[in-house]
Amino acid sequence: MSSTETRPTARTVASTQSEMTEIILPNDTNTLGNLLGGRLMHFIDLTGAMAAYSAHALLYCDCGDGHIDFIQPCIWATWSLSVQRQSRFTSSMEVGVKVWAENTQTGVQRHVASAYLVFVAIDKDGRRVKVPELIPETADEKRRYADALLRREHREAEAARRKQARIDTPQESATGDPA
Repeated sequence: MSSTETRPTARTVASTQSEMTEIILPNDTNTLGNLLGGRLMHFIDLTGAMAAYSAHALLYCDCGDGHIDFIQPCIWATWSLSVQRQSRFTSSMEVGVKVWAENTQTGVQRHVASAYLVFVAIDKDGRRVKVPELIPETADEKRRYADALLRREHREAEAARRKQARIDTPQESATGDPA
Protein backbone atom coordinates (compact mmCIF):
# COMPACT_ATOMS: atom_id res chain seq x y z
CA MET A 1 0.00 0.00 0.00
CA SER A 2 1.22 3.45 -0.73
CA SER A 3 1.57 5.99 2.04
CA THR A 4 -1.49 7.86 0.75
CA GLU A 5 -3.78 4.83 1.16
CA THR A 6 -5.33 4.17 4.54
CA ARG A 7 -4.78 0.82 6.18
CA PRO A 8 -7.95 -1.15 6.89
CA THR A 9 -8.83 -1.15 10.55
CA ALA A 10 -9.43 -4.08 12.86
CA ARG A 11 -12.89 -5.64 12.84
CA THR A 12 -14.79 -7.68 15.35
CA VAL A 13 -15.96 -11.14 14.27
CA ALA A 14 -19.58 -10.02 14.77
CA SER A 15 -19.12 -7.14 12.33
CA THR A 16 -18.19 -9.61 9.56
CA GLN A 17 -21.39 -11.64 9.80
CA SER A 18 -23.88 -11.66 6.96
CA GLU A 19 -26.70 -13.83 5.70
CA MET A 20 -28.20 -14.68 2.35
CA THR A 21 -31.50 -16.45 1.69
CA GLU A 22 -32.47 -18.11 -1.58
CA ILE A 23 -35.50 -20.00 -2.80
CA ILE A 24 -34.89 -23.48 -4.18
CA LEU A 25 -36.31 -23.67 -7.70
CA PRO A 26 -36.75 -26.80 -9.85
CA ASN A 27 -33.69 -25.94 -12.00
CA ASP A 28 -31.60 -25.95 -8.77
CA THR A 29 -32.42 -29.61 -8.03
CA ASN A 30 -31.55 -33.07 -9.27
CA THR A 31 -34.06 -35.75 -10.33
CA LEU A 32 -34.69 -36.64 -6.66
CA GLY A 33 -35.63 -33.04 -5.84
CA ASN A 34 -32.47 -32.40 -3.82
CA LEU A 35 -30.54 -29.16 -4.22
CA LEU A 36 -27.57 -29.72 -6.54
CA GLY A 37 -24.29 -29.85 -4.60
CA GLY A 38 -22.56 -27.62 -7.14
CA ARG A 39 -25.30 -25.01 -6.80
CA LEU A 40 -24.88 -25.08 -3.02
CA MET A 41 -21.08 -24.79 -3.35
CA HIS A 42 -21.53 -21.78 -5.63
CA PHE A 43 -23.61 -19.95 -3.04
CA ILE A 44 -21.26 -20.98 -0.21
CA ASP A 45 -18.43 -19.35 -2.18
CA LEU A 46 -20.50 -16.20 -2.80
CA THR A 47 -21.43 -15.74 0.85
CA GLY A 48 -17.85 -16.46 1.91
CA ALA A 49 -16.66 -13.76 -0.46
CA MET A 50 -19.20 -11.32 1.05
CA ALA A 51 -17.63 -11.82 4.48
CA ALA A 52 -14.12 -11.43 3.07
CA TYR A 53 -14.96 -8.30 1.09
CA SER A 54 -17.26 -6.76 3.67
CA ALA A 55 -14.90 -4.39 5.37
CA HIS A 56 -11.87 -3.43 3.45
CA ALA A 57 -10.69 -1.82 0.27
CA LEU A 58 -8.71 -4.97 -0.48
CA LEU A 59 -9.39 -7.61 -3.09
CA TYR A 60 -9.72 -11.23 -2.03
CA CYS A 61 -9.40 -14.43 -3.98
CA ASP A 62 -10.65 -17.81 -2.84
CA CYS A 63 -7.59 -20.01 -2.72
CA GLY A 64 -9.71 -23.18 -2.89
CA ASP A 65 -8.18 -24.67 0.22
CA GLY A 66 -11.37 -25.12 2.20
CA HIS A 67 -13.65 -27.85 3.46
CA ILE A 68 -17.37 -28.51 2.93
CA ASP A 69 -19.50 -30.95 4.91
CA PHE A 70 -22.76 -31.96 3.25
CA ILE A 71 -24.74 -33.03 6.31
CA GLN A 72 -28.08 -33.96 4.75
CA PRO A 73 -29.97 -33.38 1.51
CA CYS A 74 -31.43 -29.93 1.00
CA ILE A 75 -34.95 -30.49 -0.34
CA TRP A 76 -37.08 -27.74 1.16
CA ALA A 77 -38.33 -24.50 -0.31
CA THR A 78 -35.74 -22.00 0.98
CA TRP A 79 -32.20 -22.10 2.23
CA SER A 80 -30.20 -19.58 4.21
CA LEU A 81 -26.46 -19.22 4.38
CA SER A 82 -24.94 -17.45 7.38
CA VAL A 83 -21.31 -16.46 7.28
CA GLN A 84 -18.61 -14.86 9.42
CA ARG A 85 -14.88 -14.63 9.48
CA GLN A 86 -13.37 -17.27 11.74
CA SER A 87 -9.73 -16.20 11.89
CA ARG A 88 -7.12 -14.09 10.13
CA PHE A 89 -3.56 -14.85 9.28
CA THR A 90 -0.90 -12.61 7.73
CA SER A 91 -2.34 -12.34 4.21
CA SER A 92 -5.31 -14.70 4.39
CA MET A 93 -8.42 -15.40 6.43
CA GLU A 94 -10.73 -18.29 7.12
CA VAL A 95 -14.45 -17.76 6.63
CA GLY A 96 -17.11 -20.11 8.02
CA VAL A 97 -20.45 -20.68 6.26
CA LYS A 98 -23.42 -22.53 7.76
CA VAL A 99 -26.35 -23.56 5.54
CA TRP A 100 -29.92 -24.04 6.76
CA ALA A 101 -32.91 -25.31 4.77
CA GLU A 102 -36.42 -24.29 5.79
CA ASN A 103 -39.76 -25.86 4.99
CA THR A 104 -41.77 -22.68 4.36
CA GLN A 105 -45.08 -24.41 5.11
CA THR A 106 -44.11 -25.72 8.56
CA GLY A 107 -41.28 -23.36 9.51
CA VAL A 108 -39.03 -26.33 10.36
CA GLN A 109 -35.34 -25.64 9.73
CA ARG A 110 -32.50 -28.14 9.26
CA HIS A 111 -28.75 -27.64 9.22
CA VAL A 112 -27.75 -29.09 5.84
CA ALA A 113 -24.12 -28.05 5.27
CA SER A 114 -21.11 -26.27 6.76
CA ALA A 115 -18.00 -24.98 5.06
CA TYR A 116 -14.66 -23.33 5.82
CA LEU A 117 -13.12 -21.26 3.04
CA VAL A 118 -9.73 -19.58 2.87
CA PHE A 119 -9.41 -16.21 1.14
CA VAL A 120 -6.15 -14.45 0.32
CA ALA A 121 -5.91 -10.64 0.38
CA ILE A 122 -4.37 -9.12 -2.71
CA ASP A 123 -3.83 -5.59 -4.00
CA LYS A 124 -4.89 -4.30 -7.42
CA ASP A 125 -1.67 -5.72 -8.88
CA GLY A 126 -2.34 -9.22 -7.52
CA ARG A 127 0.29 -9.09 -4.75
CA ARG A 128 -0.50 -10.47 -1.32
CA VAL A 129 -1.18 -7.85 1.35
CA LYS A 130 -1.70 -7.95 5.09
CA VAL A 131 -5.18 -8.78 6.36
CA PRO A 132 -6.47 -6.43 9.06
CA GLU A 133 -6.77 -7.75 12.59
CA LEU A 134 -9.87 -9.76 13.51
CA ILE A 135 -11.08 -9.46 17.10
CA PRO A 136 -13.02 -12.39 18.58
CA GLU A 137 -15.08 -11.20 21.56
CA THR A 138 -17.34 -14.03 22.77
CA ALA A 139 -16.22 -17.42 24.08
CA ASP A 140 -17.67 -19.06 20.94
CA GLU A 141 -15.79 -16.66 18.63
CA LYS A 142 -12.55 -17.31 20.54
CA ARG A 143 -13.08 -21.09 20.25
CA ARG A 144 -13.75 -20.78 16.51
CA TYR A 145 -10.63 -18.59 16.12
CA ALA A 146 -8.49 -21.23 17.87
CA ASP A 147 -10.10 -24.03 15.83
CA ALA A 148 -9.26 -22.12 12.63
CA LEU A 149 -5.60 -22.04 13.67
CA LEU A 150 -5.66 -25.84 14.07
CA ARG A 151 -7.31 -26.27 10.65
CA ARG A 152 -4.60 -24.05 9.16
CA GLU A 153 -1.86 -26.19 10.71
CA HIS A 154 -3.58 -29.27 9.25
CA ARG A 155 -3.83 -27.67 5.77
CA GLU A 156 -0.15 -26.70 5.87
CA ALA A 157 0.90 -30.21 6.95
CA GLU A 158 -1.24 -31.76 4.19
CA ALA A 159 0.21 -29.38 1.59
CA ALA A 160 3.75 -30.34 2.68
CA ARG A 161 2.84 -34.05 2.51
CA ARG A 162 1.43 -33.66 -1.04
CA LYS A 163 4.49 -31.68 -2.14
CA GLN A 164 6.81 -34.39 -0.81
CA ALA A 165 4.74 -37.08 -2.52
CA ARG A 166 5.15 -35.27 -5.86
CA ILE A 167 8.92 -35.12 -5.30
CA ASP A 168 9.10 -38.80 -4.31
CA THR A 169 6.88 -40.06 -7.17
CA PRO A 170 8.21 -39.81 -10.73
CA GLN A 171 5.68 -38.11 -13.00
CA GLU A 172 4.56 -39.76 -16.21
CA SER A 173 4.25 -37.90 -19.46
CA ALA A 174 1.04 -37.84 -21.50
CA THR A 175 2.33 -40.91 -23.41
CA GLY A 176 2.73 -42.92 -20.20
CA ASP A 177 6.53 -42.66 -20.17
CA PRO A 178 8.22 -41.43 -16.99
CA ALA A 179 9.03 -37.75 -17.35
